[in-house]
Amino acid sequence: MKRLLLILCLAAAPLWAVQPDEILDDPALEARARLLSKGLRCLVCRNESIDESNAELARDLRLILRERLVAGDSDDQAVAFLVERYGEFVLLQPQVSGVNWLLWGAGPLMLLVAGGIGGLYLRRRAVAPGHSAPLSPAEKQRLDALLNDD
Repeated sequence: MKRLLLILCLAAAPLWAVQPDEILDDPALEARARLLSKGLRCLVCRNESIDESNAELARDLRLILRERLVAGDSDDQAVAFLVERYGEFVLLQPQVSGVNWLLWGAGPLMLLVAGGIGGLYLRRRAVAPGHSAPLSPAEKQRLDALLNDD
């Protein structure tokens, strides 16, 4: 029985973040707010949505989002308001546009650059510097004499 209670408590933990006084009377608006808040980042907790976070700032963001929806904003307008106010970092999945192209492309680009540098290093290492011409017959004879001189 205790295990079942513990499992239920752990499964419901993210639901505790939204306080009862935050919940809207209109179920359709509340459903929209919940859906939108799952895509917005808590600026304190980093990789946690404002729907899951217990931070004060996350609560403020949830309230602002609900205020915008009650005021008649569309989903895009409400999210755009928060992005304008807090920056694109508030989105859990930032858009791939503008300066973000550099961020999205930096990882693969650096991998290609590192692979190219590694390939050049291995190619140059295979051809060791200082290789000279083959031994002349006189040098071969001298080498044989040194090796066979027991």
